Amino acid sequence: MAAFISLAVLVVLATAGPGLAQPACAPTKPDALGPMYVAGAPERDRTGQGFVVAGTVRSARGCGPLVGARLEWWSVNPRGEYDDAHRAVQVVGADGRYRYETDPPVVYPGRPPHVHVRVTAPGHRVLVTQLYPNPGQGAIETDFVLVQN
Repeated sequence: MAAFISLAVLVVLATAGPGLAQPACAPTKPDALGPMYVAGAPERDRTGQGFVVAGTVRSARGCGPLVGARLEWWSVNPRGEYDDAHRAVQVVGADGRYRYETDPPVVYPGRPPHVHVRVTAPGHRVLVTQLYPNPGQGAIETDFVLVQN
């Protein structure tokens, strides 16, 4: 009987559609774009020092890395003002990994410390979100998980 059940399980797994066999990752929650987004930032991985964000850009379906995903970053300077010196674009490689360093986010009128990011990848919906570090936090390790179109 155990052999029959094992064989039946193998048959079901072997004939299951690709959606059943692939793990799923929870998509990253979106957040507001805000009024200070400006396209066309230079490609770079650093716009300051003291606060690092690192992780992998992934697809929600299958959790695999998204080769060539593009991240656009923007945040305020240490005086709490948006400027072009604190804008950057990164393109991830085959492993989907990124590492971005900037100045620690600061409070400015009406907003807690935060960093904006816009993530795009072919075949996936655009993700716009914000990261909110705790006071004194020098790094955040997080994956950005995009939903397929």
